Amino acid sequence: MKEVTYQGLTFEPYITKEDIEKRVNEIARQIESEFDGSTPLFICVLSGAFPFASDLFRSINLDAEISFVKLKSYEGTGTTGNVKQMIGLTDDLTNRNVIIIEDIIDTGNTIHSLLEDLKKKNPSKIKVATLLFKPDALKKPVKPDYVGFEIPNKFIVGYGLDLDGLARNLPDIYILKDQNNQNSKS
Repeated sequence: MKEVTYQGLTFEPYITKEDIEKRVNEIARQIESEFDGSTPLFICVLSGAFPFASDLFRSINLDAEISFVKLKSYEGTGTTGNVKQMIGLTDDLTNRNVIIIEDIIDTGNTIHSLLEDLKKKNPSKIKVATLLFKPDALKKPVKPDYVGFEIPNKFIVGYGLDLDGLARNLPDIYILKDQNNQNSKS
């Protein structure tokens, strides 16, 4: 893996696709053991969680369903502080076991907002699976149930994570090399 550059910012290799694949499979086994005998509904938060959701969903050896929501709270390398719903959920969640699939939880604003909305739909259980978790960036009391990797409060791209729409298609995850005067996000 070598460094990559987007919009004048240089990123260095951080988490390899092999490490991601291994961790996705471990999370899949955890979910299988907890939800054995049920048909959970996975809810993928677009756009960033798409690669993680795809890999995780295909690794699950349970009958399951998947749906999608699209939320937006970032522009460039910083959070706007507002969560906008771009595509909403239409599924009936009454008495369903729900697993939200997120790419990253940093401030917790997006997942907190989504959890509040979903609780109103009377699911039996809601769990959160996130590939990446930045506990030092949390501003809301959120604790994901399944975590791929805990990472420092630094900006990252790749494997679904972007910089203004770019770099999502990188198979590995990269971290910003020089963070001077940069906001934290991913």
